[in-house]
Amino acid sequence: MKFSELGLDPELLKAIRRQGFEEATPIQAETIPMALKGDDVIGQAQTGTGKTAAFGLSILQHVDKKNPNVQALIISPTRELAVQTQEELYRLGQDKKVKVQVVYGGADIGRQIRSLKDHPQVIVGTPGRLQDHINRRTIRLNDVRTLVLDEADEMLDMGFLEDIEKIVAQVPEERQTLLFSATMPNAIKKIADRFMHDPKTVQIKAKELTADLLDQYYVRVKEYEKFDTMTRLFDVQEPEMAIVFGRTKRRVDELSKGLRARGYNAEGIHGDLSQQKRMSVLRSFKAGRLDILVATDVAARGLDISGVTHVYNYDVPSDPDSYVHRVGRTARAGHKGTSITFVTPNEMGYLHTIERLTRLKMEPLKAPTEKEAFHGQLSSAVTEIHETVEKANLTKYEAQAEELLNDFTPLELVAAYLKAVSKDDASTVPVKITPERPLPQRNGGGGRRRSNGGRGGNGHGGYRGKRNGNGGGGYHGRNSQRGESHYDRKKRFSHKEGQHRFSKSK
Repeated sequence: MKFSELGLDPELLKAIRRQGFEEATPIQAETIPMALKGDDVIGQAQTGTGKTAAFGLSILQHVDKKNPNVQALIISPTRELAVQTQEELYRLGQDKKVKVQVVYGGADIGRQIRSLKDHPQVIVGTPGRLQDHINRRTIRLNDVRTLVLDEADEMLDMGFLEDIEKIVAQVPEERQTLLFSATMPNAIKKIADRFMHDPKTVQIKAKELTADLLDQYYVRVKEYEKFDTMTRLFDVQEPEMAIVFGRTKRRVDELSKGLRARGYNAEGIHGDLSQQKRMSVLRSFKAGRLDILVATDVAARGLDISGVTHVYNYDVPSDPDSYVHRVGRTARAGHKGTSITFVTPNEMGYLHTIERLTRLKMEPLKAPTEKEAFHGQLSSAVTEIHETVEKANLTKYEAQAEELLNDFTPLELVAAYLKAVSKDDASTVPVKITPERPLPQRNGGGGRRRSNGGRGGNGHGGYRGKRNGNGGGGYHGRNSQRGESHYDRKKRFSHKEGQHRFSKSK
């Protein structure tokens, strides 16, 4: 369906055309007409399906520009997603001159307060910082007509239920509520029952969520072999744009440093980095100045980055939700994508559980040999040489080249250049990656946690399951990085409220 058929204002259609869009995505085509009518809507859609425009266009159309008060509130789980949402709404609403302001933790709250004095009509924010502004009375929600809960499953997993409840309590009862979530566990349905009025449901078919264009593999490998295996895969597969997921901040730091030492154009992001550094790395990756982004689950959650060709799970995800959110970074907008998960022998149970609950099959992949990786390096170097000869102006180098030809044969010079532009193999640049304690071994790959698999002293436990009698929890994958971020881990939602299994539609 074309955007021009959805009943949108001319100013919005102009902004859409300026961005090069004409056809609405399935979530947009179904959601926008309902939202424009004022219906409450539950949308099941992953990041990358166009859901920001799905709720943003109706918000922008309904904004009363004569009213200087906040008329729409969008709650996002992460700083990065909040910033991306604000940027997209700004682009879509600039012809209508709608003021959109983003607020998030880790940034100067004084600057945000000064910006809020400019009377934005739309606020995008993370739960903690929104609650802070509400307490300071720097944000008033009395005139809010539309409330959006974006990535609702993520916000529940991150323990934001209490903050969300307090924020929603400040919003008028007579409002429109739009809720978007990649999965639809019972906890989300309970949220809908509490906050929404007779909501309409838009659910993208499973085939559109499971990314038919995604090739999924696993490599069975010992912990100490992972890094060399991964870099050899890089050399063989030559990913144009890749994300590597590591379990911890230390892992991300060591991986990104090791990749740079091997000659790869890589940077890492995690919660200990400053907001400025994280945004700088993300901008470089989006612009193609970085080939490989290394990230923790928390840091990468909610990222909307197009063009990712490969996802590498350096550490096996501990639950199906983490896996789907990771591999969902690739195979978008009709493009092929590849995911590869490195699995140690005693973690195979986690792999089988992910396959069973997501109904997605991963194919085994044999680790490349040193010889295969070397041929991959040469292939990449030859491509680079062709591009240099075809595109670069080499005239000023010809005199020096003539001198070199007097000293060496053409074969020797070309071989030397190939060596110079090829990446170093694992054997020539040793990289030490500190071993992480593996996830607890599972019996038969089932979903039940081992009885002794509680948190323990290192934050690692079993697969997400029932809590034991003393309230200890198993290892929760995406929430395992305890000191990592700005989120208030003490405000975790109750286990009864938040426990859920992976949606079968996935």
